[in-house]
Amino acid sequence: MAYVLRESRDLPPFFLLSHPAFIARVAATLALEIQIESTTAAQARDVFSRALPVVDTGRHVVAGAPGRPDSQDAQSTISSIEKAVECVAKGEARAVVTNPIAKSVLYEAGFKHPGHTEFLAELAHRHYGGDYRAVMMLWSDELAVVPITIHIPLADASKNLTRELIVETGEIVAHDLRARFHISKPRLAFAGFNPHAGEEGALGREEIDVIAPAIAELRARGVNASGPFPADTMFHESARAKYDVALCPTHDQALIPIKTLAFERGVNVTLGLPFVRTSPDHGTAFDIAGKGIADPTSLIEAIKLAGRIS
Repeated sequence: MAYVLRESRDLPPFFLLSHPAFIARVAATLALEIQIESTTAAQARDVFSRALPVVDTGRHVVAGAPGRPDSQDAQSTISSIEKAVECVAKGEARAVVTNPIAKSVLYEAGFKHPGHTEFLAELAHRHYGGDYRAVMMLWSDELAVVPITIHIPLADASKNLTRELIVETGEIVAHDLRARFHISKPRLAFAGFNPHAGEEGALGREEIDVIAPAIAELRARGVNASGPFPADTMFHESARAKYDVALCPTHDQALIPIKTLAFERGVNVTLGLPFVRTSPDHGTAFDIAGKGIADPTSLIEAIKLAGRIS
């Protein structure tokens, strides 16, 4: 965090939702020279010029340490996410930037959601009304990708890949690329499900029966959608120049290329919500936490992008 404040002058002002004493304790443990100041969300912008603003969630004591999660902290983590969305809903912040969470620890405390994204959709309903379907996009300067099916076994991907899901995902992506990223006519390229995009049915019919009809429907609705293309030829440099985002039927089809091209700089962006949410594209990495060797670049890029698109 000291690196973020001292070296990244183009960062938008931000504040942490945590416990000031805990942040101070961790900073001391890691020998980080950083001024920490407890504040309110309304005053955080003024504090940012002289110190790291920390807004206390005020409900739970933090027991864990870097690299050693504690199930006692699950409610504190949940409260910080809830408070972050509340701050944006009240106009006290422009965007939410989440750090990686240890879902196994949250599950021990009764957390009911598959992950951050689904929880954020529920919070959006709580504060804004209406129903929202969140879509995960991984973004970098080189490539933006969207997995259409996400955290399910690969064996279940085909039956979950429906025409309705593809159309809904494509419309959400196109809308937010226009509204958030100011791309007036976003180009959506769809990858096939099977090798060589099915070889006209010889290697599978998902492209013929599901993906191509969904693309045709998106086009009829005014979305600039193309494909399905063989996934193994979509991600080289000249291919990437032909689209703004690649939508892939399965999780790894989308995430492998972006993490190969921009592992340290990728940002997870949640589309389909009434507020901006970004996060680093990596997990908790407990094995290296507290050792001074973790790369903060993805978090820095997540903060920058949140400021830019909000």
